[in-house]
Amino acid sequence: MEYQSKLKRDDIDQLFDAVLTLEDREDCYRFFEDICTINEIHAIAQRLQVAKLLSEKKTYSEIESITNASTATISRINKCLLYGADGYKRVLERLGDTEPKDVPAAEE
Repeated sequence: MEYQSKLKRDDIDQLFDAVLTLEDREDCYRFFEDICTINEIHAIAQRLQVAKLLSEKKTYSEIESITNASTATISRINKCLLYGADGYKRVLERLGDTEPKDVPAAEE
């Protein structure tokens, strides 16, 4: 069954199509620096870090200390992990299955 987003609109489809054209980390930096403010990029990165730490079973106080996120933000992200659209879960699983593209594999 196809996921039915509550946000579905043509302009949002176009945004997501644009994101899907990004080929590497440099493309991402260039696009997101143009489309977002620095604070928006930091906030999005912080949310992903919070989701990662929650998935690693860190406590709220540990996460607050590591990320400087408020407990309200941590709680909201925890609700997304528990009851949301599984976006964080899908991305975190995929990130766990890959090595960063810009870092060469370690030699033995």
